[in-house]
Amino acid sequence: MPLLENNIYTRPKWLFSGHLETIYPSLFRKVVAPIPVTERILTSDGDFLDLDWYRQNKSKLVIISHGLEGNSTRAYMLGMVNSFLKNGYDVLTWNFRSCSDEMNKQVIFYHSGATYDLDLVVKHGYDSYEEINLVGFSLGGNLTLKYLGEKGNSLSKINRGVAISVPLHLGSSSRKISETTNTLYSKRFLRSLKKKVIEKSDAHPGQIPVETLRNIKTLADFDDFFTGPLHGFADAEEYYEVNSSLYFLDQIKVPSLVLNALNDPFLSEKCFPRTLAKKLDQVYFEFPKHGGHVGFSPSNSEKPYYSEQRSVEFISAVI
Repeated sequence: MPLLENNIYTRPKWLFSGHLETIYPSLFRKVVAPIPVTERILTSDGDFLDLDWYRQNKSKLVIISHGLEGNSTRAYMLGMVNSFLKNGYDVLTWNFRSCSDEMNKQVIFYHSGATYDLDLVVKHGYDSYEEINLVGFSLGGNLTLKYLGEKGNSLSKINRGVAISVPLHLGSSSRKISETTNTLYSKRFLRSLKKKVIEKSDAHPGQIPVETLRNIKTLADFDDFFTGPLHGFADAEEYYEVNSSLYFLDQIKVPSLVLNALNDPFLSEKCFPRTLAKKLDQVYFEFPKHGGHVGFSPSNSEKPYYSEQRSVEFISAVI
């Protein structure tokens, strides 16, 4: 499949670094979207997932998955919602366990490879639509690609997938975000994750080693002590290797787009697999020179974000 690099996307001149491209939309972008119809569905292990439906009686559905410590109300989610609504799709966004307004019930949280929850969401809407498409941001992008690889041709209504700013290789990306230049981001994520661990420990006394929080300095530490063991993995490294979507790309059977900016401060070099890209039949890769992490701001504020424009084009088969 084609590998496109460099001059695909033009950033605003005043967003002159990957960090600015990442931080500005995260802090300052405001999006007004229709009020969704909310729904709570139950999981087989007695937990729940909170969904937001944007229905307009269309035959095609887009399911959007958020990133690490995100939720269905983030600006990047709502911007994508608006873009697909304008182009004739129904849209469903969902919150990973612990990411909606209410803490989930089980000891486990969510993680980069928890495709059992995405599968439940897909199957919940499966019979109501002729076509289903998947879009994922960052961690949600990894989840989306892994899911598409696992399912292969088994879900005939799945049409296409898009993964934006996706850490295809989790281990090296975890090390990348823990570099000194990314301290701002890692501290923000850790602060939120640690708060959830404390809340979860209060609800499940004795089941979570909350006393180890004092030893957590990086996201890799957190995954080593909490994410990995809580979800059945020996440690962070096993968790990363088992769940990295890089290893599922060759199993994907529907056209899928990976949109990763070369200046994304979160992504390691392994997230730009140029040699592999030329060997795959169904996965398209776009590696713009600029874009940041879940950025892709337009130079003209009246225009959509490039990630939204490209997602609509790709899923609508205008490649």
